[in-house]
Amino acid sequence: MGAVPDRPGDPWDRRVAAGLAFLRKRLSGDYEVDEFGFDPELTGTVLHPILRRLYRDWFRTEVTGMENVPVDGAGLVVGNHSGTVALDALVLSAVLHDRHPASRYLRLLGADLVFRIPVVSELARKSGGTVACNADAERLLGTGELVGVFPEGFKGIGKLYADRYRLQRFGRGGFVSAALRTGTPIVPVAIVGAEETYPMLADIKPLARLLKLPYFPVTPTFPWLGPLGMVPLPSKWLIEFCPPIPTAHLTDAADDPLVVFNLADQVRETIQQTVHQLLERRPDPFGP
Repeated sequence: MGAVPDRPGDPWDRRVAAGLAFLRKRLSGDYEVDEFGFDPELTGTVLHPILRRLYRDWFRTEVTGMENVPVDGAGLVVGNHSGTVALDALVLSAVLHDRHPASRYLRLLGADLVFRIPVVSELARKSGGTVACNADAERLLGTGELVGVFPEGFKGIGKLYADRYRLQRFGRGGFVSAALRTGTPIVPVAIVGAEETYPMLADIKPLARLLKLPYFPVTPTFPWLGPLGMVPLPSKWLIEFCPPIPTAHLTDAADDPLVVFNLADQVRETIQQTVHQLLERRPDPFGP
């Protein structure tokens, strides 16, 4: 009887072996984080695979314009915010890493509230996030990182479904000042699909104030279905990265309110117009 030829190991064997190796390194402390707490190994091994399933299979995400994201060096990615729960930020981070030719990580800037919630705060830090302030943004951009910001903040993700795809005010344009001071190109990105994941029909403001939350959403499934109401609806997502807006020639105008306002308005208008174009390409929110 002939010898059995060597065959590659079963995919599940390789996954188990990789999982055990990962756990061994975590338990031994044999991994690195940067000064902000970013843990690229945990992000790439645990967090992004979960998000990959979500954006590929559940949201059927289509991505265009990735060539507009810098291959190396600093870049400020500015997106529209929506959807009651900030899945758009997480999905954008995973999509950019997966589809970018250099597999770049997006360092997200988040609201203070995110970093006051136990567990959520730790995960945000581990995945590369930090507080949305100019000082942190400029430090990251100064070291050549890709930084992601959603200037609408809670006004964007907390708006009613009736106001879907209407961009809210961009605040004071702090993200523009950070880009100007570091001469970093701004890459607007339009996201369509997040509005339908948790359509907010009402906001129970007294309950939000009691719980010290920016809003308390009522959606078609939440709070009626309890924990099941947190399952996002399978909307079709389109993400488009727009051509970068250079700022290197405006570094001396970082403190000029008029320049900052005009540039912020240009970014907002670019995203809004691109959102309208994407909506025309996607007539059915839950289509294939």
